[in-house]
Amino acid sequence: MISKLRDGVGRLFTPLARWLLRHGVSPDAVTIVGTLGVVVAALWLFPLGYLFAGTMVCWFFAMSDAIDGLMARLSGRVGPWGAFLDSTLDRIADGAIFTGLVLYLAGRGEDPLGAGLGLACLVLGSIVPYARARAEGLGMTANVGIAERGDRLTAALTAAGLVGVGLPPVVLTIVLGLLAVASAVTVVQRMVVVRRQAVRAAES
Repeated sequence: MISKLRDGVGRLFTPLARWLLRHGVSPDAVTIVGTLGVVVAALWLFPLGYLFAGTMVCWFFAMSDAIDGLMARLSGRVGPWGAFLDSTLDRIADGAIFTGLVLYLAGRGEDPLGAGLGLACLVLGSIVPYARARAEGLGMTANVGIAERGDRLTAALTAAGLVGVGLPPVVLTIVLGLLAVASAVTVVQRMVVVRRQAVRAAES
């Protein structure tokens, strides 16, 4: 679902990507600015209770994740450095979003469960991509799981935005609980897949 949305965003923002390149803006600059925007919005607006505004700002800057890759392809700058920078800053943006939501829920003082689930999402959300990266570093693959990064962020930001426009905070707590479970399942799925590959390699 998210990959299809990203493809549509890519087609929509191709003129903008070309315009930025013509004016000397690099894909790396877009990646960095987008990440900074998400971090500031998540760690400033969410804890203060401005969930809808924070969600909208995060979505705006998150679009850079599609634009920077498009710019890299258009300019022929696709390479390991760009991929490394993008993946590393993605982890920072993810961490900021879930940290902001944890601070919001903890600050309310009425929902320790929600804050705990948000923390679980933060921790498990860092393990999911690590498991894949570690597998690839060992010459295996672990591109499986029911909770991809884009789906996790879409669910969390959508829930936060809906709470921001009037739904009860328990909606956010429920979504974070589901995301925590989905992330844990994804970690286990990747471990199982890697173990199967390791066993086959040992037997061959």
